[in-house]
Order: sequence, then structure tokens, then C-alpha cells
Amino acid sequence: MRFAAFETSSEWCSVALWLDGELAGIEERVGQGHSERVLPMLETLLKMKDLASSQLDAVAFGSGPGSFTGLRIACGVAQGLAFARGLPAIGISTLESLAEESGAARVVACIDARMHEVYFGALERVEARSGRWREVIPALCAAPARLPRPPGEGWIGCGNGFAAYGSLGFADVNPDIHPSALSVARLAAPRLAAGEGVDAAQAVPVYVRDKVAFTEAERDAGRATGRARG
Repeated sequence: MRFAAFETSSEWCSVALWLDGELAGIEERVGQGHSERVLPMLETLLKMKDLASSQLDAVAFGSGPGSFTGLRIACGVAQGLAFARGLPAIGISTLESLAEESGAARVVACIDARMHEVYFGALERVEARSGRWREVIPALCAAPARLPRPPGEGWIGCGNGFAAYGSLGFADVNPDIHPSALSVARLAAPRLAAGEGVDAAQAVPVYVRDKVAFTEAERDAGRATGRARG
């Protein structure tokens, strides 16, 4: 099986190719430049492997939660490739991708959602060869002070939510780990092989939160609260 994977949910833009078990990828820190870089990165990878996009069998993408614009870019590129060639597509949770990147078995994934909130979830590896993780705490969006605690010990915190809000009470955190197309591809491979890919129209982002930004009144209220506290 040959497929491309895209991950653009954060300031990092990454593209990967899965070629019958061989994995290659490119990653760049692009800020808001995903739309300009993602397709050239794919073309670079295809040229490296002497392939054309017409030779792909499927497409995978990081489905969220994460940056609203970034999620739409990855999904849109995946849908475009899948529609044009009638390929199956599959979305992979960015929280699961974070967990996969960590190399740990029990992961608290935490992504800065702005607006004083984080995207959060706790995942436990089921079995490495299956590429499966079990949600102990399903994806949610909440203020850092209101996050639930997963049961048991041995949890490793990953994601830039820890860079924004500190350790949040967890003893072992790594804020530098981020979702990548390589981990999306590793997670997608066994699922695509099992026939879990869907029609491009059914491959959609998972936003978790519907609100993109504060209203002007909410921003003014926040500034007033800040002045009162000062």
C-alpha cells in the first residue's frame, strides 16, 4: 500500500509517504504558511521516491483538534487528492498522533487552544502492532484549571499546552512534542489495510470547539479584568 499523510494542525507543517511499510517524511515550522508549503512538500517527497501522486492508494490526514485553519488545510488537500482519484481517506486524531510521537504507553495530550483553553485527552496504548490507542479521557476543550485527571500512574504529558500553562500538576511533561505526518501515517497504515478508509466527502475535521475567537465584547471584558487584577 502507498499513501500520503498530512499534518497541519499546529505551527508545524509535515507530509509523509507510506510505501509498503517504508516511511519517509518532511517537516517544517511554517507558522501560518501551511497552504503555501504543504503541496510543494508533497511534490518533493514524491520526487525523492520517484513516484507520482497517481500511484497513491489512499490519503491520511491529521483531523484535529487543533488550529481551525490548519485542520481545514490538511483535510482539504487530502480530500482533493482522494476525490480526483477515487481514493479512500482517513482522519487521525491529533491527540492520538501526539501520543504516538511520545513513544510512551500512557499519554496525556494537551494542545494550546488559545482563548485560555486547551484541547486535552488521555490515551493508553492498546498494542503497538495494531496502531491502536484507547481513549481513557476523550478529547475535550476546557480551561486548564478544570481538566480531569486520568486514573492510575505513569502518565506522560505531551504537547504545547504544557508550554503555555505549565505542568498542570503532572510530574513528567514534554511540551516540545507535536503531531506529525509520520505518526499519522503509522497510525493510519493498519486501519487503511483493514478497510477503514472512507469516501473523501466523509473525511472531515474534528474541531471539538466551535468557537474560533473571542468577540470584541469578550476581549474588552478580559482587558478590564486584567486591569482590575493589576
